[in-house]
Amino acid sequence: MAASHQPIELPKWIDVGVLPLVNLAMALFVAGIVVAGIGLDPVQVIALLVKGAFGSKAGISYTAYYATTFVFTGLAVAVAFHGGLFNIGGEGQAMIGGLGSALLALWLSDKLPAPVMLPLMILGGAVAGAAWAAVPAALQAWRGSHVVITTIMFNFIASALLSYLLVNVLKEPGNMAVESRAFGDSAHMPGINEALGWIGIEWPKTPLNLSVLLAVASAIGVWLLLWKSRAGYELRAVGHSPDAAHYAGIRPRRQIMLAMMLSGALAGQVGINELAGVQGRLLLDYVVGAGFTGIAVSLIGRNHPVGIVLASLLFGALYQGGAELAFEIPGFSRDMVTTLQGLIVLFSGALAMVAAPWLAKAYALLRRQPAAVQPAGAAHG
Repeated sequence: MAASHQPIELPKWIDVGVLPLVNLAMALFVAGIVVAGIGLDPVQVIALLVKGAFGSKAGISYTAYYATTFVFTGLAVAVAFHGGLFNIGGEGQAMIGGLGSALLALWLSDKLPAPVMLPLMILGGAVAGAAWAAVPAALQAWRGSHVVITTIMFNFIASALLSYLLVNVLKEPGNMAVESRAFGDSAHMPGINEALGWIGIEWPKTPLNLSVLLAVASAIGVWLLLWKSRAGYELRAVGHSPDAAHYAGIRPRRQIMLAMMLSGALAGQVGINELAGVQGRLLLDYVVGAGFTGIAVSLIGRNHPVGIVLASLLFGALYQGGAELAFEIPGFSRDMVTTLQGLIVLFSGALAMVAAPWLAKAYALLRRQPAAVQPAGAAHG
């Protein structure tokens, strides 16, 4: 009986690549049963969802636009996770990061050119997000306050702070909406349609902007940091075993601060995509749950940058394809898309390892050797 509780050892390519696909297939199968139960054709629903997300240039652009935000928040969760921390504060860190970018834009966008203003906004968002994450990190490192609890609390504090500043300080005079005045032209992140137009390629106007390149660069940077640098090795060592890392001369407190501040800096880039790329001003609700979606994205992507990019595209497709479904099929609401998202999170999170024994046996049969079962704790040895 004890062996049934031992973790299954899978090759990395199966754990990161195949297992999430199997979990996604199971989630879609169960979702198909739910869809059939309300009297709709599951095949038609899936086909329309895929068509809405990838069947046109505009659909692809909207999918990538949503995915860009989810890459930032998914990477934020993953970096903290590899440091042994569960950062649920991506929502608040994205708000404060966007606030930092917006304050710089409101102050300087009429004075500085875009090649200076946009990098300054990126840096401002990273610094503000990192500073907001640093407080829960310090409380964990020096006071033992659990980072899950403190980051949840800081989400509410960030929301209250943003609301106060927009209502009482930053709100544009004479405007009934709770939003700041518009940024100057230099704080505008060019859209993909504009960038492609520079080289003579026509593309429909959508919210997709050059922040997508920043998201790709962030994913590459996280991969290089975590798996190709000494700092990343030390961070992962603390995440696996703080006591062993401390014995080896690595300071856990420093790694906790590093992991959380990097996490906050990544979450802080959401404002670049949403505010600089689309809205052109600071809004009250521009984050709209992206921080919590990043937790699901990171789980599905197995906390690896490649997996996170693919999971972000999946959730981007669900957002865009879901809008298409709600338009095309009478009686199909966005609540059904939320149900599908919940099933994907269920099978990729709580039930993530259900298919692992089957995959281990299948792999062992292909290799013609017994399935390897790793003793508990051996992964950290």
